[in-house]
Amino acid sequence: MLYRTAAARSALRALSSSNASVARSTVTNNVFKAQLTSSARYPARPMPSPTMALAARKPVTTALIRHVSSASGSSNSPEEEDPDMMAGMKSDAKVIKDTFSLEGVPKEAMYLGMAGVIPYLATSLQTVYLSYEINRANTTGDGLLFSGDTAELLLHLLEPVQVGYGAVILSFLGAIHWGLEWAAYGGKVGYKRYAAGVVAPAVAWPTLLLLPVEHALISQFLAFTFLYYSDARAAARGHAPSWYGMYRFVLTFVVGASIVATLIGREQIVNTISSEHSIKDKINALLFLQKKEKEEAEARRRAELGQEEEE
Repeated sequence: MLYRTAAARSALRALSSSNASVARSTVTNNVFKAQLTSSARYPARPMPSPTMALAARKPVTTALIRHVSSASGSSNSPEEEDPDMMAGMKSDAKVIKDTFSLEGVPKEAMYLGMAGVIPYLATSLQTVYLSYEINRANTTGDGLLFSGDTAELLLHLLEPVQVGYGAVILSFLGAIHWGLEWAAYGGKVGYKRYAAGVVAPAVAWPTLLLLPVEHALISQFLAFTFLYYSDARAAARGHAPSWYGMYRFVLTFVVGASIVATLIGREQIVNTISSEHSIKDKINALLFLQKKEKEEAEARRRAELGQEEEE
């Protein structure tokens, strides 16, 4: 009985284990067949690379990095930098050309104005050259074209020409404001515009009478600068033609550069040449001569009286 029972239990266990192994083998075969079937129907996909995996995980960041790197790489290329630089330079040149444009200036005013600065420029260049001749004669004993004494004499002859011409031009620039006021250009301004015409000759003419050459040139330089500022403001306010401010700037620049060149040339020979007598010195000399003549006349009269008494 016990044997049968044990045998029955062994048979049951063997049957159950065989059924389980058959079931497992059946499931494994089905799964394997399913995999083969699916692989036959659908080809195998390649494994994604690490870069693709990073792009899949952080698509926005990777796209931005690639965009920035491509943009920086393209901006550093010399082929694209040159046209941009040339375009910027052309734009700057156009701005400068438009700023200093003289297209609105009448041709007659342009030609006569440019011709008017020629005497100033010529006397300035001659002063610089004569200063060179004086320095050369002082150093080597002889000049290039002129002797030291001849160059100094010519320099003293140029001094009243440049200072006198500057005084005339300053007076002319002041008179323009009177003409604009009489023509009522931009309306009636009144005493302010008349004052500009009066101040210019009031500053110009004393430079001929009382000041040494260097001080006269510096005073005229300041006067030209002040008049340009006044003319530019008048043009901006509509009290003068719109082109007048830039027109005056160009002419004042040439005159100012000429005065500066003259001062630099004279500075090189300040201790070499003899100072020319100014108008003040000449007036003092004239007064001294008059006083001396009166004293001599008084002495002659006394001598005549003494001779009459003796007789």
